[in-house]
Amino acid sequence: MMQSMLFKKRRTLSLRELLDQRVGCPLADPLICDMCGKCSEACPTQAISVSDRWSVDLGKCLWCGDCLETCEKGALSMAGGCEAAGRRQDLILSAETERSALRLKDETRKVLGRSLAIREVDAGSCNGCEVEVNSLSNPMYDLERFGIRMVASPRHADMLLVTGPVTRNMLPALMKTYAATPEPKLIAALGTCAISGCPFGNSYASGKGVSDVLPVDIFIPGCPPHPRTIIMALLEALGRLQVT
Repeated sequence: MMQSMLFKKRRTLSLRELLDQRVGCPLADPLICDMCGKCSEACPTQAISVSDRWSVDLGKCLWCGDCLETCEKGALSMAGGCEAAGRRQDLILSAETERSALRLKDETRKVLGRSLAIREVDAGSCNGCEVEVNSLSNPMYDLERFGIRMVASPRHADMLLVTGPVTRNMLPALMKTYAATPEPKLIAALGTCAISGCPFGNSYASGKGVSDVLPVDIFIPGCPPHPRTIIMALLEALGRLQVT
């Protein structure tokens, strides 16, 4: 009986269930927010801006919740959609933001077909992102059922999934891995550190993210990103989100 209950709890989520799982990020209600700027002052990475309108940069956000605790009017909530983007500027979110569709180039998608081989590269991560990447292969998410799998060698990879701000010591290894990956190759920046370097980047030992050294095709926000966010980003890029 107990084994049966455990199995039910660990059952694989369907694509429809993955789509319905909403991963939130900070968002201000424009009807309540008075643009006082206290949330911006409390943000440890300056991800929130209140210059002309309220906005949050998901490429810098740590999901720490300090902004929510600071807002006396209760204008902030974790109601925004935490979705991946193909352009860095599309990660700047406000109530009026219209998100551009994440899509790979047609010629790249034609070569990849319905499969994707990924080599994960830790370029100085705290290992938080690695924990979520490992979760992709558990019974609940089961990434390989979508034709997406992790490979051990960059020579067998279609995509490099890079985490961390790209530390000085890891930069040579990342560049060698990139050179060993066959064309056409894709780069995905996974997590806040890989996107902007926050909170450890832009120092003597770390860079400001993957896009400073490599051309990034997919930006996947989160600190760390939820497995749902990672799966949805990969499927959307491949044009595989049609649900019947």
